[in-house]
Amino acid sequence: MPNRAAIDAVLQRTVEAGAVPGVVALAADRNGVVYEGAFGRRDLSAAAPMTLDTVFWIASMTKAVTSVAAMRLVEERRLELDAPLGGLLPDLAAPEVLEGFAPDGTPRLRPAKRPITLRHLLTHTAGFSYNTWNAGMARYMEITGLPAPRSGRLASLRAPLVRDPGEAWEYSIATDWAGRVVEAAGGAGLDVLLRGLVLGPLGMADTGHVPGPSQQARRARVHQRDGQGALSPIDFALPEAPEFLGGGGGLLSTGLDYLRFLRMLLGGGALDGARVLRPETVAEMARNQIGALEFRPLRTTMPAVSNDFDPFPEMSRKFGLGFLINTQDLPGRRAAGSLAWAGLGNTWFWVDPGRGMAGVLLTQILPFADHAVLDLLAGFETAVYAG
Repeated sequence: MPNRAAIDAVLQRTVEAGAVPGVVALAADRNGVVYEGAFGRRDLSAAAPMTLDTVFWIASMTKAVTSVAAMRLVEERRLELDAPLGGLLPDLAAPEVLEGFAPDGTPRLRPAKRPITLRHLLTHTAGFSYNTWNAGMARYMEITGLPAPRSGRLASLRAPLVRDPGEAWEYSIATDWAGRVVEAAGGAGLDVLLRGLVLGPLGMADTGHVPGPSQQARRARVHQRDGQGALSPIDFALPEAPEFLGGGGGLLSTGLDYLRFLRMLLGGGALDGARVLRPETVAEMARNQIGALEFRPLRTTMPAVSNDFDPFPEMSRKFGLGFLINTQDLPGRRAAGSLAWAGLGNTWFWVDPGRGMAGVLLTQILPFADHAVLDLLAGFETAVYAG
């Protein structure tokens, strides 16, 4: 069992040093929860402490949940991984690729070479992008007035591709499109389908797109780190009446809830008698799905929102159906073949099938890939495995 006092010390030391306002961290093995802790404050301008039931904007940690829901529908044969999606979603019937810009700034577009599939969406090989990490898309949005994905406006999804489907890994709005695919195949709104397919069976009552009064009262506030390293609380709000619910980044959750989701994956698709996915489906999601393609490091176009992010640069990085996969062991930490991803507000998780361990670490800090939080994640993970 992990040494609780040693893990506490890692988290407490970071909070006391002022590196993060507060943190919630939990870990589990296949037998159950092995660590849970909360330190610091939800908001540097208020006295409320971090607690295990503090509610966080988990941003792109939503993607794993949406991917699981999509694979439930694949199991039920309501979706296919490799079928063209244009018949189900007409907006995906004739994708175009941004090739560049004319001398007058007009975007140059051409038809994509092949159709988009669900496998493309779940692996970020559909050719979509994010303006936060793609300069061409940032320029396209500036020229055309295309709204940002976090605006909650449907128009934000009608962006051109930056690569042909299947030809490159590019982090993107693809999982928002996967959410739309889940809605079309499932015949209901994404919130209803996520609740029925994933959240409800796992007892994740504090997880959803729209917080109730109880969740709102337990929210952690987002903080911004300035160029000198100082943290300040900021006014940050998700759209109150979005035109679509983001499959790629719209969920709020708690560490307690999200660890249940990770334990389900660690358990081969089941937790506490509730089966969400078949073991073979979880194994498929954890397999390299991009072949010889490689994870592309994220180079920021918006330094206030994200730092550059290049995890484990010493090794090949692959992607499964919703997860980053490290191909080598991390000394003292997760094994090769582990699954991971994160959220823009510096929320992080990993699932290690090889060593039977999973963990989640939650803060609310911009920009993404905050160096202090990455150091804290490494310290937390190392302390968990040291046990």
